[in-house]
Amino acid sequence: MVSDKECELRKDDSRIVLVTGGARSGKSSFAEKLVTDLGEKIGYIATAIPFDEGMKDRIKKHRQSRPNEWTTYEIYKDIYKSISEISEKHDAILLDCITILVTNLMFENNEINWEEISRNRIDEIEEDIKEQMQLLIKEVRFTKMKCVLVTNELGMGIVPENRLSRIFRDIAGRINQFVAENADEVYFAVSGIPMKIK
Repeated sequence: MVSDKECELRKDDSRIVLVTGGARSGKSSFAEKLVTDLGEKIGYIATAIPFDEGMKDRIKKHRQSRPNEWTTYEIYKDIYKSISEISEKHDAILLDCITILVTNLMFENNEINWEEISRNRIDEIEEDIKEQMQLLIKEVRFTKMKCVLVTNELGMGIVPENRLSRIFRDIAGRINQFVAENADEVYFAVSGIPMKIK
């Protein structure tokens, strides 16, 4: 595993940009434009799993909006293990999106009863997801990659009624905070207009 010291030494050579916003805020379109400024050879990491017709349609539209010369990697777990190989072929990568990655990792174990799950077990799940993001960021720093990450801003609405939704919102929100803290730049998209907030 890459050490913190090694990552710090290479931080100036890498670039991590986080783009966040609500649903249909224009964040993915902005991220796609942003990543083209970071390099010519682009790798696209898609974290979505096409589990229903709605998701299949969203994936199709995202594919159509991307340039044909981009290489797509469909990964949602242990992404850090692929970064070294991807970095050998690409100048920059776009990962879309962290929120779906969090969802997939949360629901890997479909036997969990989310209404009765203990606080300790929730904390363990969150820590596992955070570790995945820590390892991804470390690997990006180590390989000197230019990386744009997309995520959803989930905390601006009402408090969800059911426990599962509240658990998901809280985990995703704290993961977003962690990534933003470690990013070099952060953008917030509203109605198709991106604003730089870091």
